[in-house]
Amino acid sequence: MKKRQLGTSGIYVSELGLGCMSLGTDEEKAQSIIETALNEGINYFDTADLYDYGVNEKIVGKALKHVREEVVIATKVGNRWNEQKDGWSWDPSKAYIKEAVKNSLNRLGVEYIDLYQLHGGTIEDHIDESIEAFEELKAEGFIRAYGISSIRPNVIREYVSKGNIDSVMMQYSILDRRPEEEALPFLTKNHVSVLTRGPLAKGVLSDKWPEKALDKGYLDYNGGELKALLLELEDQFKSTRPLHEVAMQYNLANEGVSSIIAGASSSEQVKKNAAAVKAPSLSDEEVSFIQKVAKASRYEAHR
Repeated sequence: MKKRQLGTSGIYVSELGLGCMSLGTDEEKAQSIIETALNEGINYFDTADLYDYGVNEKIVGKALKHVREEVVIATKVGNRWNEQKDGWSWDPSKAYIKEAVKNSLNRLGVEYIDLYQLHGGTIEDHIDESIEAFEELKAEGFIRAYGISSIRPNVIREYVSKGNIDSVMMQYSILDRRPEEEALPFLTKNHVSVLTRGPLAKGVLSDKWPEKALDKGYLDYNGGELKALLLELEDQFKSTRPLHEVAMQYNLANEGVSSIIAGASSSEQVKKNAAAVKAPSLSDEEVSFIQKVAKASRYEAHR
């Protein structure tokens, strides 16, 4: 599987990463899914301290222990569980980030984290303080690179101008083209990589879309518009590519995207996603067709 550089970090990630949130807590099943991912050439594994109260980090770290130096392990910080473990609060403070990283390192069973990401963020945060924490952790050797998970243009601009982030994770798909409006061009210009999630739009952009309840629509699309678009895409690509492949390749067609972070609850799903990513790239004509028929989503409608 092809790899792309993560920002200016010198870290190279596979074009498909495994989003580990959907692995669950069955250790044997999770191990099988991760081994399948490794066999498919995936080297990027994305977890978070929030997932399953930290259990996800433990499972991921244990499963990757035998290939630690060959993989890129990413986790996230900022959401703080309460004592009852029935809710969490947002805490992007320097003190919490520097405390939480130690817990993540311990759960993962590693000496360093390749990519440490702020799991959200608002313009009201003390951004300078958060950046200071990440910069110190990088200087201390606990992390190799840092980034944020956000779709907020104002927050992204602050982190790019004040810090040295190498990545931004955001939702992006044919049905959600908001990043194209501002974020992707801006980040590409500033050599910050985009890690995309939700490329299949909760399974709507797949050959199983007729089984989905489309009445409620999706973001800017009402039910009728969504069905009409899917039929148009299916008709255009029916003789050349399955719809989920078109969706994956549309993300990768943007030079600012380094990796698609897709979850998987089975080994078969990993193989299917990997096959879609390894397929030939979309032609300029195919990309143009998609952009012509799919709405150019705007951020204002979703703030």
